[in-house]
Amino acid sequence: MLEKGTKAPDFTANDQQGNSVSLSMFAGRKVVLYFYPKDDTPGCTKEACSLRDQYDEMIDKGFVVIGVSPDDERSHIKFAEKYSLPFPLLADPDLKIIKSYGVWGAKKMYGKEYEGLLRTTFVIDEMGVIEEVIEKVKTDDHANQILNLYK
Repeated sequence: MLEKGTKAPDFTANDQQGNSVSLSMFAGRKVVLYFYPKDDTPGCTKEACSLRDQYDEMIDKGFVVIGVSPDDERSHIKFAEKYSLPFPLLADPDLKIIKSYGVWGAKKMYGKEYEGLLRTTFVIDEMGVIEEVIEKVKTDDHANQILNLYK
């Protein structure tokens, strides 16, 4: 997993609307890049809705919010429409972005180990350097978790 102080890898992927989105498009702005396992699952929905509910405050503080999961664009559009998500959700079914940020790895559920996405958020500064890494995401209060780092 990438650490604080590391240059954030650039990427280009399509969002739920089919728009091409690159990290470099947001140079000069702080980016909240959050990785989540799956659209429309309980934890991922809580996390997305937390960011949605405080989206205006995040924008006012100068943040751009971008979600990334292995789901495809079709899944993202349903998820974004169902919960009125105002930010781009990037489709990464080939795990290119996910692996470049080091958030694919061993997980455990019900005593079984498997490979999967490690829910993680990176805050990237205006120069493209990782400023914060949140590995213990509080899904139901994630926006405050981020905002409290900048009080």
